[in-house]
Amino acid sequence: RPELLDRIVSALAFQIGQEVSYSELAQTCGTDDKTVVRYIDILEKAYIIRKIPSYARNLRNELKKSKKIYFNDCGIRNYVIGDWRPLSQRGEVEIGHLWENYLVAERAKWRLVNEPDTREFFWRTTQQQEVDLIEETAQMGLRAFELKRDPKKARRALPKTFRAAYPEAACYGISTENVAEFLI
Repeated sequence: RPELLDRIVSALAFQIGQEVSYSELAQTCGTDDKTVVRYIDILEKAYIIRKIPSYARNLRNELKKSKKIYFNDCGIRNYVIGDWRPLSQRGEVEIGHLWENYLVAERAKWRLVNEPDTREFFWRTTQQQEVDLIEETAQMGLRAFELKRDPKKARRALPKTFRAAYPEAACYGISTENVAEFLI
């Protein structure tokens, strides 16, 4: 059903960088959870979107069943919502979501070539503490990335709760200042 697909993709486009609830998405789009799951699976297999699960091992307050959905191409996201304004004309929240989406998508391409066995996650607690991107691999271990445009915010963004729960994790703040190191 093309019209339902349009509604689902449009709803996802407005939720980049945020946790996605299939039941909420189904309600918004006028369908059921199972249909939303099927359409998201098709979109993922067509490389339109990427679904990232939450990371949880230790804490009782970690979210375990959540997921985030990103577009593999921010241009497709912008096309879907019909917004071609330059970043300078968008709100700070949307700019932050686009920045995060861009970095997640580009990092996935880098991993495909350089570390194909790496798994990706995000981390969040019930107290809304969050790490934007976590990579786990047998060779490199656990790496946590906070993706902020502002270098000052990126340096201080990783929650102490995460660092305490996962002291073995290498933690990085990625900003406009060091984005090339992250993507190359």
